[in-house]
Amino acid sequence: MTALTSTSRDARGTAPGTAPRRPSRSERLRPSGAGHSRSSTALVYFIALVLVALMLAPVAYIIIGGFRSNSEITVDPSGLPDVWRWENYAQVLSSGVFWKMMANSTVAAVLTTVVVVGLGLMAAFALSRYRFRLRGAIYALFTAGLMFPMTVAITPLYILVRDLGMANSLVGVIIPQIAFALPMTIIILVPFLAAIPNELQEAATIDGCGRLGFFWRMVLPLSIPGVITVGILAFVASWNSYMLPLFILNNPDLYTLPLGTQQFATQYSVDTAMVLAFTSLSMIPALIFFTLFERRIVGGLTGAVKG
Repeated sequence: MTALTSTSRDARGTAPGTAPRRPSRSERLRPSGAGHSRSSTALVYFIALVLVALMLAPVAYIIIGGFRSNSEITVDPSGLPDVWRWENYAQVLSSGVFWKMMANSTVAAVLTTVVVVGLGLMAAFALSRYRFRLRGAIYALFTAGLMFPMTVAITPLYILVRDLGMANSLVGVIIPQIAFALPMTIIILVPFLAAIPNELQEAATIDGCGRLGFFWRMVLPLSIPGVITVGILAFVASWNSYMLPLFILNNPDLYTLPLGTQQFATQYSVDTAMVLAFTSLSMIPALIFFTLFERRIVGGLTGAVKG
């Protein structure tokens, strides 16, 4: 009897003549593996939050430490200020040394960015839109520039800058920074310019637009996302540059902020709170600049990969 009953049921476990059970609305709407997907998402968010906390903790420590006194830092290095001492930051901002270093960093970063974007855009235009001999070799040469770190080149670079009479000057810092920023700039811009349809250039030529006209009227506006991306990367790299100014500059009046921070820390080594305040003010402009244009950087790099 049991065997007959089991064989008389269909594959779904319903008796003959009985309508199969319909799944409930919650069962129909619940995606397969939804619980596993939610747990995986929660794990990813947890790991991301841990990584963000690890990266922001040193920055927060430096900024908060600038509001403390030296005795508080000595007794409890990781604590919060008992009294928020704004005078540490006010003293740094009221000194002409900080503003002079910021002016030097601004001049070096702005000039580096303008020249890098200009030269990189023109070189990428030629490499992406035209076919000529040694085109592949030139592009490979720029690509190889990414594998040539400044730590390896710093000694011969210093000798070259010194022999050219540019030592102890901002020009001796700006020109090498341009050279080291060009490879990345060209590699990012080439896909942008190569993605411009050839039909657009042909139509511009028929309308009487020459190569330079096509470059200024069509190429430049269409490549704005890539231009902004490489400009931001060049600016931040120049602003944070330390090794090159360390070797090139000897005059304290020409020090940039990274180099000036090291000098200030040495000069005021016993005043830890003041050093932390100076360090905080030195890195805040780059943090604000990068935060404001972070989406531009991601969008520009995404466009370069698609191109």
